[in-house]
Amino acid sequence: MFSFFAFAQNEQLALDYFEKGEFEKAVTMLESISNKQPANYYYFERLITCYQQLQQYEKAEKAIDDRNKKYRQPILYVELGYNFQLQKNNSKAQKQYDLAVSEVQKEPNYAYQIGNVFEKKVLLDWALKVYDIAQKENPSLNFDYQIALIQGQMGNVELMTDKLLQFSFDKQENTSLVQNYLSRFISEDVNGTFTTYLKKALLTKTQKAPDNYWNQFLSWLYVQQKEFGKAFIQERAIYKRNPESFYNIVALARLAINDKQNEDAAVILQFVLENTSDIGLQMQAHHFLMQMKIESANASEYESIQNELSLLLKKYGITPYSLNLQILAAHFDAFYSKQPKVAIQLLNSTLKLPLNLREESIVKMELADIMVFDEKFNQAVLYYAQVEENLKNDELAHEASMKMAKTNYYKNDFDWTFQQVKILKQSSSLLIANDAIALFLLISDNSQDSTRTALTAYAKADLLLYQKKNDLALTGFLSILENFKGDNIEDEALLKIGQIFEEKKEFLQALSYYKKIIENHKESVFLDEAMFYSAEIFNKKLNDTLQAKPLYEKVIFEHPDSIFYTEAKLQYRKIRGDNSL
Repeated sequence: MFSFFAFAQNEQLALDYFEKGEFEKAVTMLESISNKQPANYYYFERLITCYQQLQQYEKAEKAIDDRNKKYRQPILYVELGYNFQLQKNNSKAQKQYDLAVSEVQKEPNYAYQIGNVFEKKVLLDWALKVYDIAQKENPSLNFDYQIALIQGQMGNVELMTDKLLQFSFDKQENTSLVQNYLSRFISEDVNGTFTTYLKKALLTKTQKAPDNYWNQFLSWLYVQQKEFGKAFIQERAIYKRNPESFYNIVALARLAINDKQNEDAAVILQFVLENTSDIGLQMQAHHFLMQMKIESANASEYESIQNELSLLLKKYGITPYSLNLQILAAHFDAFYSKQPKVAIQLLNSTLKLPLNLREESIVKMELADIMVFDEKFNQAVLYYAQVEENLKNDELAHEASMKMAKTNYYKNDFDWTFQQVKILKQSSSLLIANDAIALFLLISDNSQDSTRTALTAYAKADLLLYQKKNDLALTGFLSILENFKGDNIEDEALLKIGQIFEEKKEFLQALSYYKKIIENHKESVFLDEAMFYSAEIFNKKLNDTLQAKPLYEKVIFEHPDSIFYTEAKLQYRKIRGDNSL
């Protein structure tokens, strides 16, 4: 047993030396290992590489010849040819490569190994030749994926795209693999030429070879570009041929809502309501439509919205199936109509329904949110704790933990909050981790004063903002700027004021406060946010792309780790006119 572990340690040490490029140390150990495991190609291959790196070409040639006499492996022709090529003996190298190709002509299945070895050695033309011959000799073999990737490496992006699309159509179980690979090219497509060609190729296929598959692929591409209206056109075409695809349309609406593209979402959801008799889908569509209506409504519309919600609950009933509508109605009662008691009464009735543990937790989460609104902090913490306990390791439990920390922050228990967010910074959810980091920094940066006066004032204004008492919150944050000018809390207050003005649609005012962060707080952790929000206002609200472009550019090149990086890059390309289709 001791000798077994010692041998295993030698193997690992040899590989460590090899990976570090310490070939002189690795070669002796690999020779010993290869002698003990002569059939093991993995160690043999690395031994040959060591010889070649140390320019011991004769040793490499002898080892390859000896192995070929013993095992007759066709890939050894490639190894020997490459050994000649390293010595600039190209005629001998080509002879060996030709021998490898002739083996593929005899047995096309050898193409898997031989083509792969050519690829590893970046002998791409030879790899292409091997795959082409194998497919001609045995048409049942499919190397389109390998050929496509090689064409991409060689800069033949259009050929790569055509091959990948054909491969994905022929082997539809590999669609996700192809789409993931294409996503890399889309994300790195600075001038937009790749995306433009991919769109043209897919549009051509939908016209010349109509098949739901191509519509689905094109829909996927439009979603990557956040062009949900165009994606809907494709999904609608699929639905006409295959009515069972309706759930894809609902999922698309949800994506549009999450991206705040409410006009596209409303069109999609209206289509859902007009074309389904499925009660579940109807309720989902109504829920999303009401959610969007609430978010964009002003106070004069609240009574109408409340009536609509009441009618929907009357139509679909208070059952587990209308759970989301009930929660939305309660949320509206509390946060918009300022009737938390009515909301709590509704949700307490909901909890009496036969719900599963997750559904019950979702209701309790909303109840806790309303308790915070009503400043019943201890009751809120109890509900959040129940969610945390009932759904351990679930994302909803992490969200409850974050909300519990925020609740204690609202009631000025900053020490407890600080300990909690210190843990939540490590959350697997990027959103929760970012929120935890922001709260952690807020408390740590503003705790030098033992009374934490500025932090207490900020938490009070923040609670008012949570309660949707925006005018009172604005007064609170402006007061902080006046009373704590130059303190660490200044940039946080500026950001909040900018966001409030943005919500009030007073965009020039919002820009003025974001500008103060950009110009006067260049080390602020909110700098990328201020830049991105400013760019979004210029681009989407004021139609001033000249002002938006350099701000997006700064987010991309100066803040590559920003959560706004991807969206900034997308909008930047659109302004440059890279996405013509």
